[in-house]
Amino acid sequence: MPSHAPHPAPTTPHTESPSPSPGNPLTDPGPHPDAHPQDPDPLQREKAHLAASRSALRAMREDAEALNIADVTANWVNAEVLQGEIDARIKSLADLAHTPLFFGRLDYLHAPGLDLAEGAPGENFYIGRRHVHDADGDPMVIDWRAPVSQPFYRASKKDPMDLRLRRRFGYTAGELTAYEDEHLTDPAEAERTSRLLQTEIERPRVGPMRDIVATIQPEQDEIVRAGIGGSVCVQGAPGTGKTAVGLHRVAYLLYAHRERLARAGTLVIGPNRSFLHYIEQVLPALGELEVKQATVDDLVGHVEVRGTDEAAAATVKGDARMAQVLRRAVRSHITMPQEPCVVVRGSRRWRVPAYELEEIVRELRDRDIRYGAAREALPQRIAHAVLVRMEQAGEAPDDRVQDAVARNAAVKATVKAAWPPVDPAKLVLRLLGDAEFLAEQAAGILTPEEQKTILWARPARGVKSAKWSAADAVLIDEAMDLVARTHSLGHVVLDEAQDLSPMQYRAVGRRCTTGSATVLGDIAQGTTPWATGTWEEALTHLGKPGSVVEELTQGFRVPREVIAYASRLLPAIAPDLTEATSIRESAGDFAIRAVAPEELTAATLAACDDALAKEGSIGLIAAEARIPELRAALAAMGVTCLAPGEETSAEARLTLVPATLAKGLEYDYVVLDEPAAIVDGEPDERTGLRRLYVCLTRPVSGLTVVHAAALPEALTGP
Repeated sequence: MPSHAPHPAPTTPHTESPSPSPGNPLTDPGPHPDAHPQDPDPLQREKAHLAASRSALRAMREDAEALNIADVTANWVNAEVLQGEIDARIKSLADLAHTPLFFGRLDYLHAPGLDLAEGAPGENFYIGRRHVHDADGDPMVIDWRAPVSQPFYRASKKDPMDLRLRRRFGYTAGELTAYEDEHLTDPAEAERTSRLLQTEIERPRVGPMRDIVATIQPEQDEIVRAGIGGSVCVQGAPGTGKTAVGLHRVAYLLYAHRERLARAGTLVIGPNRSFLHYIEQVLPALGELEVKQATVDDLVGHVEVRGTDEAAAATVKGDARMAQVLRRAVRSHITMPQEPCVVVRGSRRWRVPAYELEEIVRELRDRDIRYGAAREALPQRIAHAVLVRMEQAGEAPDDRVQDAVARNAAVKATVKAAWPPVDPAKLVLRLLGDAEFLAEQAAGILTPEEQKTILWARPARGVKSAKWSAADAVLIDEAMDLVARTHSLGHVVLDEAQDLSPMQYRAVGRRCTTGSATVLGDIAQGTTPWATGTWEEALTHLGKPGSVVEELTQGFRVPREVIAYASRLLPAIAPDLTEATSIRESAGDFAIRAVAPEELTAATLAACDDALAKEGSIGLIAAEARIPELRAALAAMGVTCLAPGEETSAEARLTLVPATLAKGLEYDYVVLDEPAAIVDGEPDERTGLRRLYVCLTRPVSGLTVVHAAALPEALTGP
């Protein structure tokens, strides 16, 4: 697989230059590599095509900007809607100067989509982040999500997928500087690792998370292009690209099912705001601007969270059994009518006896529809019973009469007594503050000890004054759904899912009951006491039982030595998982420095100084208790440190990261301060070791561990 750079000019016999035809620069199949062994300057031709493609993209944007809708809209509402769509189109056509417009080229043996026996001439296609066409509408760049682009990710020597040549391009600051060819049908050319692909994977990371569209691997591509009809769960070891796979899957689904998802909506759910800020530029770089992002706390933010729970209380509140308790509590408000309902209309009185009212109430209760929907149906059912009596008396009432009867004061009073309105927040307030009410609703579901664990020591006066915890907010969200159905989206991506409680899974699942989900996570990185044990269990709570579970074990980010070292923890934290491997050719920088306790902070800062002498981003990860001292020491040195999620730059490359916020982030070099303190900062050893596993697997190029206390035994063993 020869690799080429501008100096010296490529001369390998397997290099082929594109041969643009006057009409369409993409569809000329070009000669066989052996036909023109002295191609004048293939790199310059590719640069020329890049320049022409950027020019065409600018023209597409200018055409959109020049659209005049004055004569095509019937009213101002239509005009606003259409203008909004045009503005979104203009924004999506922005040319990102430092982002390659195309990153690959495919030379087909035959025209795609045609019977190969026909002997149709092949075509060349440039594969990029978006579709670009010239003034005649002919494609200059093909969207990576199009079917014709799929062989760029999946073709191999064993299965060339009708490709003669696959070309990868190398870029520096947005400028095309190199290319590399792979002749898939040439038996003389051995299959080998792409050097450009390796370079792109190992490129220093400064700034927000970047897309992996140029480096998607076959096993990742299968997940990205999975159909929208079913949900997919991805168990991914550190550095396997599961987050990027999830984001690219959203982009692919929006391409393949745009109208459907435009109506229903899409959502990416991350563990915290720092993480969402880190990933927020990936989808815009792929031309997708309408995907919303949120945390689980955002989804259930119906009350202000000002309190925290002990681990034991949060675990019980997050247990799926709480859904049964809440359902029982909501329905405890239903009371069987004891008095008849008498409706007066004019000079007539219409009486519905108590036993008939009870039958109506029981029928609605037994149908198991939502509490609010049943409450809205009850007055209509009572009104219908009145209309039956009117018809029996010879009257001929219509729907307007039924609606009027349903609004009658007597009917309203009967409904209020039998099926009173329920305020979800007030219900949870009572449940957590009233021991007798909790005992009644949780009988046979929660043990007395569990009830005592979640019961507030001091009942709150009201919803606004209560010190709600994050777990309480999830309970309120569950109660709200029991009263009225939660709106469902077309597709939801749930990242770092292993840390969610069963009740949090239910909260997310309510947002995609009629849609699909992509669940991403790593059981070994579960760092909450209620972390999920198996994906099958998690998917059941999500409402997607039986979904496909894919496992990614081949790492592309974490250096070999680092992932091997971190994997020593797996027998203690996730014995059933397959140990991850790494395709990284470089072992990476890896060092463990033991120091005296009084030298710990100075040694950690010295390691940061060493890392700053190299290219790329640096993450200083430490236990929460160590953060204030390290921040003060960095300030004294005059070193600017960023907070997690803040964008790194050439001037500010070091981020001070509390261990609790490290999940999902990555840095070129990581300095890990005092592993024992990270483990001790968690409520139990397994959770602490899982937290340490997360921290150890954040680097892309190098890791330095600085410690004064003894390392955990799992790391020091054979």
